[in-house]
Amino acid sequence: MNHATDLQDAVIGARYGVSFTVGEHSARHLRRILRAYLIAWEMPELTDAAALALTELVANVVRHVPDRRAALLMLWRPDGVRVEVTDTCSRAPLSTAVDKFAEGGRGLVIVDAVTDRWGWHPLPGRGKTVWFECDAKGPDGRSPM
Repeated sequence: MNHATDLQDAVIGARYGVSFTVGEHSARHLRRILRAYLIAWEMPELTDAAALALTELVANVVRHVPDRRAALLMLWRPDGVRVEVTDTCSRAPLSTAVDKFAEGGRGLVIVDAVTDRWGWHPLPGRGKTVWFECDAKGPDGRSPM
């Protein structure tokens, strides 16, 4: 896991990417990086939703990817942010939240609820990318688009 300890002094570009093997504290570190970028990109209102969605995607890597290898890509867009998590498992990300009393299977339901769009696509050979987008809201609380 790469650690970003002092992003305040770094130049914040329009994208950030990192490859990692998921560990016990990976989601926490990745949320911290995401927050720093959203603040630098002047989209702090997206922090809670994007951090929750990212946490769910990282949790899916922990649960479903045997080698726990993944990559994160955050992309600035004029109207918001796009976050992609690529892993080495080719299986489609499926929601299993059919039993309201089940302890798991709600991750993608949460991602769907807190983001404006999400989806996934398989990669040639092995793996997939799961992505979500959060739109920036204007002063009136509506998306500028």
